[in-house]
Amino acid sequence: MKARRNKKQIPSFRKLLKTSKVKLENKLKNKQFKQQSTLKKYRKEQRKLRQAVKDAVSKRPIPLEDPKGKRPGKRIEREEEEEEEALPLDMMDEDDLQLMKDLGQRASFLTRDLSSSEPVHVKKRKREHIIEKYEKIPRALQTAPEKELIHLLPIKDKSGIIPQTREKPVIDSNQDEEDQEEVELEEEIIEDPVRELTLEEHLTERKKKLQEKKMHIAALASAILSDPESNIKKLKELRSMLMEQDPDVAVTVRKLVIVSLMELFKDITPSYKIRPLTEAEKSTKIRKETQKLREFEEGLVSQYKFYLENLEQMVKDWKQRKLKKSNVISLKAYKGLAEVAVKSLCELLVALPHFNFHNNIIVLIVPLMNDVSKLISEMCCEAVKKLFKQDKLGQASLGVIKVISGFVKGRNYEVRPEMLKTFLCLRIKEIEVKKDTEDINKPKKFMTFKEKRKTLSRMQRKWKKAEEKLERELREAEASESTEKKLKLHTETLNIVFVTYFRILKKAQRSPLLPAVLEGLAKFAHLINVEFFDDLLVVLHTLIESGDLSYQESLHCVQTAFHILSGQGDVLNIDPMKFYTHLYKTLFKLHAGATNEGVEIVLQCLDIMLTKRRKQVSQQRALAFIKRLCTLALHVLPNSSIGILAINRILMHTFPKTDLLLDNESQGSGVFLPELDEPEYCNAQNTALWELHALRHSVPSDAMSAPGIRTGEPRAAEKRNMRT
Repeated sequence: MKARRNKKQIPSFRKLLKTSKVKLENKLKNKQFKQQSTLKKYRKEQRKLRQAVKDAVSKRPIPLEDPKGKRPGKRIEREEEEEEEALPLDMMDEDDLQLMKDLGQRASFLTRDLSSSEPVHVKKRKREHIIEKYEKIPRALQTAPEKELIHLLPIKDKSGIIPQTREKPVIDSNQDEEDQEEVELEEEIIEDPVRELTLEEHLTERKKKLQEKKMHIAALASAILSDPESNIKKLKELRSMLMEQDPDVAVTVRKLVIVSLMELFKDITPSYKIRPLTEAEKSTKIRKETQKLREFEEGLVSQYKFYLENLEQMVKDWKQRKLKKSNVISLKAYKGLAEVAVKSLCELLVALPHFNFHNNIIVLIVPLMNDVSKLISEMCCEAVKKLFKQDKLGQASLGVIKVISGFVKGRNYEVRPEMLKTFLCLRIKEIEVKKDTEDINKPKKFMTFKEKRKTLSRMQRKWKKAEEKLERELREAEASESTEKKLKLHTETLNIVFVTYFRILKKAQRSPLLPAVLEGLAKFAHLINVEFFDDLLVVLHTLIESGDLSYQESLHCVQTAFHILSGQGDVLNIDPMKFYTHLYKTLFKLHAGATNEGVEIVLQCLDIMLTKRRKQVSQQRALAFIKRLCTLALHVLPNSSIGILAINRILMHTFPKTDLLLDNESQGSGVFLPELDEPEYCNAQNTALWELHALRHSVPSDAMSAPGIRTGEPRAAEKRNMRT
């Protein structure tokens, strides 16, 4: 016979399936057993509680002896049988017998059996003797508590599957609680009372702690600066110090950490924006140097994000003025922390406009420009102005302008004028004009293959192909695309600025923002589309005639109108005589005090109205303005009168025939009417500039300018006088 080989049989799928079913059944049994055991315990306790309450409330005391003596026959027989078994009454004294009777009559709550389960309706049942009833109550045996079983994996043998169980160990929770209480009591006894420090000792201790924290911050910052890629994890350790919990040095340490982190990010941040990696890039194998750089970039972006969130939370805590659970910092200290946080945000806004989360910083800074605190508002406005001045491309400026425009509109134009005055710092000198760019800067088109085949030989086509390739490379090197992008960004930015200005002119004409709007329109008027010129001039004249504007605001209106007309408005057939009349009429309203308010705007208006538009200005108008300006120079302070005499000299050089004002003889008919507000009809040719003689003797500095007008010196004298 051949010996059978003992081969290990691989279990079939059915057996495996059967085993898995047994496991599931055991789990289900364990779960059901636990539920049943807990339900049993709960029902048992509830049953005992209800029974005790019923017995205590509704059960009546049963007298030991029937006072009325009315007993049924069967009850008498039972009592006689029990009396035979009990002690005879003859053996008891009369006093004891009388005491027993009295106790039976005065049965109270003490004689009730609370452990019995007799129902409330006792009258319906036959009364039984107390002793007999007590004997019938089942005795409660002290049984061991039912142990919980845990079903384990079954064992399989020849006979079949054998289930396995194990008792669940019982943990004595009461003993553990007692031990824990004893340990706590021992710790309380061991601790010695803390000695109270004097003020001097407290200050010395605080100085020592602060010095240790400073050294720790300096060590971390130096390590990060020395090797940012290797020590990027220390940024997290340094940022964790923003949550300093020591109340003695918490405020100072947090301020130091905020400033240190701000300077660190300015130094170690790369000059490009870090984008998140794609799934394909993460799965590809890379060199160790590249992997180290990626880890550095990811750590830097994450820590920078958390740092900005911490700064935002500090500003919010100060705004809400709510104490946190850990009263480490007082409400007064919140303001100092918020100021340092805002200053850091402003620095990052200006220093890192190319890096990640720049738009988030803009969203934080713009509402603070309108803050109640003057310090924070000025800080944010100065940061935005600095950003506008240094932004050459225009990407960051566009983001700020969008947020400011939306904020002003959302607040219904009730914001600080300083917010709109920041627009004056925009570096916008040219915008994209579709007609001009299509005519002048037409993109060069390369020849197609069919055109080359028709007109060029084989060798010429080869040279043409190389030439076109070289031109493409040169175009990329010259960054012509960036120039086009810059024009597009500037155009979009200016459109948003003008939309904001026009909304305020239309809806909030009495707003304190109007001077800033008019000043901005005066600066960017040469870039406004020609289609808006007529409507804008009508609005400006309406504002002037309304009389609601201050003198300086009306001067801004005049300046804006002539800026519009001096640029693209030359092609329009518009007569600005009403603006000339308004300026001539209001010249004597100029402030004559030490502030010299409006003098600069008046000189700018006169330059653009008379000098730059010399061909559209009549001689009568020029004479009237020169005469009135000389009269005005007698009323203002010396520094203002120098500027007025300088512009007078320029006008007399621009209009040579006005030198007749230096003669005493009158020209033509009529009498000079100085009180008339129309410069064309005041007969200024019939007067003389006698004010120059008075100005020579009033102030020595004025004497340097007045003779220059009379003698006709070159313009170098004018520049010399302006410097003095």
